[in-house]
Amino acid sequence: MAEFRVRVSTGGACGAGTWDKVSVTIVGTRGESPALPLDHFGKEFTAGAEEDFEVTLPQDVGPVLLLRVHKAPPALPRPLGPLAPDAWFCRWFQLAPPRGAPLRFPCYQWLEGAGSLVLREGAAKVSWADHHPVLQQQRQEELQARQEMYQWKTYIPGWPHCLDEVTVKDLDLNIKYSTAKNTNFYLQGLSAFTELKIKGLLDRKGLWRSLKEMRRIFNFRTTPAAEYVSEHWQEDAFFASQFLNGLNPVLIHRCRYLPKNFPVTDAMVAPVLGPGTSLQAELERGSLFLVDHGILSGIKTNVVNGRPQFSAAPMTLLYQRPGCGSLLPLAIQLSQTPGPNSPIFLPSDDKWDWLLAKTWVRNAEFSFHEALTHLLHSHLLPEVFSLAMLRQLPHCHPLFKSTGLGIGGFSELIQRNMEQLNYSVLCLPEDIRTRGVEDIPGYYYRDDGMQIWGAVERFVSEMIGIYYPSDVSVRDDRELQAWVREIFSEGFLSRESSGMPSSLETREALVQYVTMVIFTCSAKHSAVSAGQFDSCAWMPNLPPTMQLPPPTSKGQARPEGFIATLPPVNATCDVVIALWLLSKEPGDRRPLGTYPDEHFTEEAPRRSIAAFQSRLAQISRGIRERNQGLVLPYTYLDPPLIENSISI
Repeated sequence: MAEFRVRVSTGGACGAGTWDKVSVTIVGTRGESPALPLDHFGKEFTAGAEEDFEVTLPQDVGPVLLLRVHKAPPALPRPLGPLAPDAWFCRWFQLAPPRGAPLRFPCYQWLEGAGSLVLREGAAKVSWADHHPVLQQQRQEELQARQEMYQWKTYIPGWPHCLDEVTVKDLDLNIKYSTAKNTNFYLQGLSAFTELKIKGLLDRKGLWRSLKEMRRIFNFRTTPAAEYVSEHWQEDAFFASQFLNGLNPVLIHRCRYLPKNFPVTDAMVAPVLGPGTSLQAELERGSLFLVDHGILSGIKTNVVNGRPQFSAAPMTLLYQRPGCGSLLPLAIQLSQTPGPNSPIFLPSDDKWDWLLAKTWVRNAEFSFHEALTHLLHSHLLPEVFSLAMLRQLPHCHPLFKSTGLGIGGFSELIQRNMEQLNYSVLCLPEDIRTRGVEDIPGYYYRDDGMQIWGAVERFVSEMIGIYYPSDVSVRDDRELQAWVREIFSEGFLSRESSGMPSSLETREALVQYVTMVIFTCSAKHSAVSAGQFDSCAWMPNLPPTMQLPPPTSKGQARPEGFIATLPPVNATCDVVIALWLLSKEPGDRRPLGTYPDEHFTEEAPRRSIAAFQSRLAQISRGIRERNQGLVLPYTYLDPPLIENSISI
């Protein structure tokens, strides 16, 4: 006979408690107990409760290995009827044996309906560190069950593969939004939809009457950054600054030679460069930068309100003035093919010609950002990382413990970019070096991003050092290697030219890989998602579509033609509502470095988590101090505002 004291913690979220009956089976090295009921008079397992039970084992099972949790409907009907929800969110079990220290069994999962769940004591273990046959078998059974539950499918050929589910309703509770988050999300959307509906804008298919009328959107929602955009969107310096700190700060690169299909001349740019210099001199000095949207060339466009839309594939040449001067646009060509029908637009051109050319570039930025920087890099690829983790890493694995144009045009863009996508693009330090933008001033995405990358890298290095004593230990972790291999095959379609590893050979490679995953799923997503409404609320700054073709000559642009080129009223409203929702976290926030689910029970990883949080707090203080001196603060990479993972 052996007596154990069992403490159970139920989550505090709405609906986390249950009327169902719970029992446990204690599995040890010498056998296992029968199911032991956890039963008091009345309701147990209410939301937010921690409850104690005493259970008696008929025989000694030896040192405890596992805890099996069983959940079943009560003998009598539930007070709310047989159809009432019976899911239970269990945070953890704590088992106090007759002798020795209590054992904590993290759970942090929903249990739906009747069934059983196997929990392990909270110490993380890599695959080669589990020596007992019972624990080895448990790992295999957990992964087998998850691989049956979470399967891959091809959504569109050429895209990363994704979870094989039809609707959100089919998802397991453990990978759905919480009830509170889901409710907030839909309430935000409903309020925005209703307001624009009442104003008569949502159903209006015609053109905006004037730029002044577009400000009616701001009566719906606004932010200080959106107001700043509406006041400065026509300025050349602000236009150029958005390539550094706007919602798509990943495309600008240093230009060492002019592309042959972009025949800019000294005479064209002399008014901006000034006397005593030339294009060649500035190319050699490294003061010229290029933004090339060539991937948009010939892309399929959408039909809006029965009208075909248009796109461009522009090239934009930028100039960094000596010292810490502003970045300025020098020249814009709206196609990849120079010639009489593809003039090079210049700041010295007529005001409306130049403004229209810049607006076409901003439309290209919208398309590139939404399809590639945001959807592909910040949602589709992170889904691959997460799904492969669910399928290949058990809960006890240390990595599991550490760690969202029309459809035709978007699809084609993603397929094109997948053929070019390289591992180095996903690793911020390499990406910055490759693009040659290490020293361009005022590049806050780079500055803040590099600080956060460094903090994540140090945290990951400490955690890897705890569980992987050598390079051999990395190579011998079959679950880790399966995770990396599945990301390569399902996410990058086994394309060797991507440079994406299909295996990891060293601790250094593992640190870079895990840092990339965490950074992509947190900071990178925040940088390219949180500012969407700020950039697009004033629609001419980032038009989602264009109703007239790009100009083929100069001197033809007029105010009325400019407005006729922009999206119609209803399309503007649709996009602004969508980007308002995508920019606003709908509650239940978990900032970067915050781990309310205490999966780690050992002291060493808990110390590393605390140190990581301290480093992020220090980074935040520096960012906020700098922002006090900026007319337009850059907040998208302030650690408290970064979600721990992609949550919207």
